[in-house]
Amino acid sequence: MENDNTVLLNPPLFALDKDAPLHYAGEICGFRVHNGPGGSGSAQFEAVVLDRSTGEGLVRSKEPLDCESQKEHSFTIQAYDCGEGPDGTNNKKSHKATVHVRVNDVNEFSPVFVERRYEASVPEGRLFDRIVRVEAVDADCSPQYSQICFYDIITPNVPFTIDNDGNIKNTEPLDSKRQRVHSFWVTAFDCGKNRAQADAQVIVTVKPSCKPGWIGWTKRIEYTPGSGSIPLFPNLHLEACEETVWNIQATVELQTGHIGKGCDRDSYSDRSVRRLCGAVRGEVDLLPPPSPATNWTAALPTLPSSDSSLVFSFNGSTHVAVVPDSVASAVSGDHFTLQLWMRRGGASTQPPANQARGTRKEEETIICSTVKNDDSYSHYSLSVHGCRLSLFYWPDVSAARPVKFLWKLEQVCDSEWHHLSLSVQFPSVTLYVDGVTFDPALIHDNGAIPNPAPHQRLVIGACWEPEEKPRDIVNNTMPESKETGKFVSGYKGLLSGVTVRPGNVEPHSVVECLYACREGLDFGDLETLGSGMKVHVNPSQSVLVLEGDDIESFNRAVQQVTYRNSLRFATPGVRPLKLTTSLRCFSEESCLSLRQLEGYLVVLQPDAPQISLSGVGPHLARPAAEFEGPQGVPLFPELRIVCSLSHAVNTAAQGMEGGALMSDAVAHTLDGCEVQPLGEELNPEREELLIDMESLKERGLDIINTTAYIAITGAESISVYEDVLRSIHYRLAKGSARFERRFRLSCSEMNGRYTSNELTLEVNFLHSLDSLYHPSHLLASQQQFLHPSHHTGELSGHTLPNPHRNSVVPGAATVIIMVCVGFLVVMVILGVFRIRSIHRRGDGARGGDKEGSNQWDDSALTIIVNPMETYENRMGIATDMEGECDDEEEVVDSPGDSSDDQRIIIKKEGRDSAPRRY
Repeated sequence: MENDNTVLLNPPLFALDKDAPLHYAGEICGFRVHNGPGGSGSAQFEAVVLDRSTGEGLVRSKEPLDCESQKEHSFTIQAYDCGEGPDGTNNKKSHKATVHVRVNDVNEFSPVFVERRYEASVPEGRLFDRIVRVEAVDADCSPQYSQICFYDIITPNVPFTIDNDGNIKNTEPLDSKRQRVHSFWVTAFDCGKNRAQADAQVIVTVKPSCKPGWIGWTKRIEYTPGSGSIPLFPNLHLEACEETVWNIQATVELQTGHIGKGCDRDSYSDRSVRRLCGAVRGEVDLLPPPSPATNWTAALPTLPSSDSSLVFSFNGSTHVAVVPDSVASAVSGDHFTLQLWMRRGGASTQPPANQARGTRKEEETIICSTVKNDDSYSHYSLSVHGCRLSLFYWPDVSAARPVKFLWKLEQVCDSEWHHLSLSVQFPSVTLYVDGVTFDPALIHDNGAIPNPAPHQRLVIGACWEPEEKPRDIVNNTMPESKETGKFVSGYKGLLSGVTVRPGNVEPHSVVECLYACREGLDFGDLETLGSGMKVHVNPSQSVLVLEGDDIESFNRAVQQVTYRNSLRFATPGVRPLKLTTSLRCFSEESCLSLRQLEGYLVVLQPDAPQISLSGVGPHLARPAAEFEGPQGVPLFPELRIVCSLSHAVNTAAQGMEGGALMSDAVAHTLDGCEVQPLGEELNPEREELLIDMESLKERGLDIINTTAYIAITGAESISVYEDVLRSIHYRLAKGSARFERRFRLSCSEMNGRYTSNELTLEVNFLHSLDSLYHPSHLLASQQQFLHPSHHTGELSGHTLPNPHRNSVVPGAATVIIMVCVGFLVVMVILGVFRIRSIHRRGDGARGGDKEGSNQWDDSALTIIVNPMETYENRMGIATDMEGECDDEEEVVDSPGDSSDDQRIIIKKEGRDSAPRRY
């Protein structure tokens, strides 16, 4: 046993000698201990003789034994007799006997807990068989003292119990509202009733009742235009309530079908978008806006659209557009690209009634074309039939057999907007639907179909079927008659942007750009995607699908789903948002079913750009001869266009109080400018606006030039529009100069969504006085009274080029001045005659007065002609003349043109009275 040197042997130690009872020879003198296989032996144990005659002995340890260090010892022992005499000569040894020593344990150690603190979390409202298990160990070597016999909770009044194995469970359902965290202490006892050295703490957290589903869903999400990409679900995570799942699939759907053609795209016309995408020029618009030159779409009903493109509605019967032969002939050939936007079923998204009843739907023709190629006619038609799209192509209607290309597409019958691009390089045909390539499902020969009539005709919304009528032959000649027929296979739906470009087909990158949405769903960082996760986004980026098998990885992936809108001026409004989740569990019976979540994304109103036109004065005065030159006069030679954004800036972070309104100059793309004459329209026989058409064509801009306005359209940079507008000249025909002409200039972007200020320019035509009415007596009067010292070279409000002493004034003012001067001469003569008559009567009455005492001193007579009155001050009606013989001043106003009156003041020096106007 431990701490006792004596080894109790069973049976006791005895050694017998057959020579007994002989003295010495029959006695046992001692024992020798030999090391055993375990290393124990003479180093640890010794044997002593208790009785030499009986051979009784005792085994004892040389030092205390420790059961925990070595529980058992094994060694051999050998006895020897006393020999033949006291000196032990010729002693004999016994055989070796094996001794096994087992060290008895004492309860010297107390139990010790493996962990000092145990934690667990459980949902409320349930009884559990085990919440957490505590464990203690004892260092004693024997089962009696090393085993933990029982545990005990030493904290009173807790709703928990513990068994002898350390399992803790609750005795009553837990309530998180009453107590969220339970903390108590436990201890352990070994079988020797020794208590643990230190007690262990147990903390149980009560979770609210688990409801499987998404936690952290935000119903309303706001997006500020210009923010780039924002996470939609930064705090969203899935709670499975400890249900074991092996597959999770979530579908995020962003509904943008109510915006334009399915999403927020470039708000420019289809023609401008083609230029921005780098498409090859030369396309022909088959459904242009109605105008006198393109009147074949005037009868088609149109629907409002958020972008600039027109949306035409077809009802399958009466709504048909017949393209003129002059346009159809421009798109002939067997190499062409047909592009269009389509939506089946018209404005309503409900399927047609006959389709809902399950009946077979008739074929609907989108475009049907028969065009002349050199000496032959080719024919093609694009049709839809149920969920199938077909292209019927006939290289030569008189010889070749037709080929039909067929595609089965869900996009054709889902009543949503889709972009179709059909590139034909016969016999190769490539179809792009929403930027994705589709190969024909079937290509077959239709040899039994009757040949189309060899007449050039291009129809949108139906196909023309001529009627065969018998005609009488007169004199072996078949009389000519007008072709009759009807439209068949009418299309029912919406069409927009139907264009055909002959020649090489469009590259795939251009087709993708034409369809590309500027808003949609995206995934933040694919590198952070966990193992086993998959992400799929549809071409329009309106649907994103996540799939995985681990809840934690799935939650991290959901938080990486983002919304992006690359448009600087995004379309404001609400985008509905849906999240649908599907779970697969090992136990299908108890697998969770999650409801669909619905919310909405609100795109806020973007900061409005400020388009400012400047650099052009309110007046432009030039000699009339310059306007009559071959190039005319530029109207806006120093025009400057500046676009800026005004937005609120939070200055609190910069240590400033309140906020500020900042304006940043940005690079914009204008899409139209208009120059409009105010008042009367332009008279083509007398005046015209000149513009470099070659420059417009090189830059891909379109122009509408009428007598009422000039409109330049097309998406281009501000610098290009500045150069184009600066090159506009105004020219007059010889001798057709007038007093003034006013023009108004305005520009816009985003299809008129944002407009500039209206810049008004008044053009004044300046005429030389020397060049008008030379044989008239008024000119002589003008030269007599208009002294050079009284003239200036500037009109109020106008700057005249190269001023000199011969004043240059407007033509109408010149006529008025000459009339005024002539009238003034008459008035002066009458005045002098009247004064002399009065003077003679005065001399006869007084008799003795001096002859020159009352004579009018006309040496100081001054005539002031003021032709430089501003145009505003010269508006009015001429007043009646008044005058008395004793007036000290006379003012004569021209009774002619009220807008060009001249003030003539006759002063008599030395008088104090103010002049009066007549």
